[in-house]
Amino acid sequence: MANRNMDLRMAKQNKADEFYTQMVDIELELKHYKDYFRGKTILCNCDDPFESNFFKYFAINFNYLGLKKLITTCYDSSPILGEQLDLFNIWQVKNYESKAYKIEINQVDDYNNDGAVDLVDVEYLLKNDKNTFSVLKGNGDFRSAECIECLKEADIVVTNPPFSFFRDYVVLLHKYNKKYIIIGNINAVQTKDIFPLFQKNELWLGVSIHSGDREFRVPDSYPLNASGTRIDENGYKYIRVKGVRWFTNLDIKERHEFLQLYKNYNENLFPHYFNYDAIDVNKTSDIPCDYFGKMGVPITFLDKYNPDQFEIIGIGSDVEKTMIHTTDGDWIHYIDKETQKIVYTFPYTVTERKIGNGLRISKDGKPTTSPYGRIIIRRKSNEN
Repeated sequence: MANRNMDLRMAKQNKADEFYTQMVDIELELKHYKDYFRGKTILCNCDDPFESNFFKYFAINFNYLGLKKLITTCYDSSPILGEQLDLFNIWQVKNYESKAYKIEINQVDDYNNDGAVDLVDVEYLLKNDKNTFSVLKGNGDFRSAECIECLKEADIVVTNPPFSFFRDYVVLLHKYNKKYIIIGNINAVQTKDIFPLFQKNELWLGVSIHSGDREFRVPDSYPLNASGTRIDENGYKYIRVKGVRWFTNLDIKERHEFLQLYKNYNENLFPHYFNYDAIDVNKTSDIPCDYFGKMGVPITFLDKYNPDQFEIIGIGSDVEKTMIHTTDGDWIHYIDKETQKIVYTFPYTVTERKIGNGLRISKDGKPTTSPYGRIIIRRKSNEN
C-alpha cells in the first residue's frame, strides 16, 4: 500500500496535479445524477478541455442530458494538450504555449448525421458560432477572479480537482453554495475543513467507488517509480491510486439504503475505549444490531453511511476525551478529567507521544492499542 500511494504523495507536490480520470469511472458515477443535469449549466473548472474525459462526457451527452451550457477551463501549460481534439487548429489559435483556456458549449448537433453525437461531432461543434473558445488572462487557477465568475454562473461543478488543493477547492464550492460531484481521496475526510461538512450532512460520498484503487492517466513527463503503473500500447502512462472516492452534495436514493446489521453486541468482540465512552468496531459490516451507544468505526464507514440510520458524533482524534494525556519527563500520564487524579502511567516513548490523546482501546482497565482513523457514530432510535 505504501508503494501504491507514492504516486499520490508525488501528486500532492505537483501544482497542476495532472491526473486524468478514466471515462468508465465517470460514466459509472454520473449515471446516478442525470436528472439533476437537465436545464443546468455544468462547470468543469480543473479540466484540460483538450483531453478531459469530463469535457468529452458532457459534450457527447449534451442533448441527452438536456444541458443548458457546458463550461470548461484548465490550468496553463497543459502537458498533453491536443492529442485527441486539435482545438487550437479548429479555432486557428496561434502562440498557445503556456496559455489557459475556457470553452463554452451552448449547442451540440449531429453534424455527420449518424444518429449519435460522438467526438467527430464534438470537433464540428467547436466551429459553431454559438460555442466559444477564449484564452484566459490568468493561469486558469480555479481561485482566480475570472474562474470565480465561471463558478458563479454554474449550477453544478463536476471535475477532478488537484489533490494538493482539494480542501481549498471544497471550501470554495461551499462559499458559493454550489452543487458538485468531484473526485478526491478518502483521507481528506479527516481534515478540519472537510469532516464538519460530513457531520452536518452537507457532503457525502458517491456510490460507484467503495474500495480498491482507480487508474488515472498522467503526462508523459510523470515518473513511474511505484508499483501499480503501466504504459499502454500507444505509449500513454497510467498509475493506480488507492483510496479514491467521489464526493458530492447531490442526494440520490442509493444514499438512503439501510445497512443490514447481523452481529450481536459482545464486550469481548467490541472493546470499550480507555479514554472515551464508546466501543470500537473494527469493520463496518460488524456494527452490532442491538447496540445504540456510541461506536468508533473506520473512515470507510462513510461508504455505507445512511443519515436516516446513523448519526455522526465526531472524529476520533478530536472528540473530547474522558482522560487527559500529559508528558512528565520520562513518563506519560493519563489523568481523569473529573477527579484530576493520575489513573495510569507508563514510560515515555516517541510512539506513545505521537499517539497523544488519540483513542485507546481498554484491556483490563489499561490503555492498549490506538485504532487507526475512527469516526464516532451512533444509531438513530427511529431507524426502520
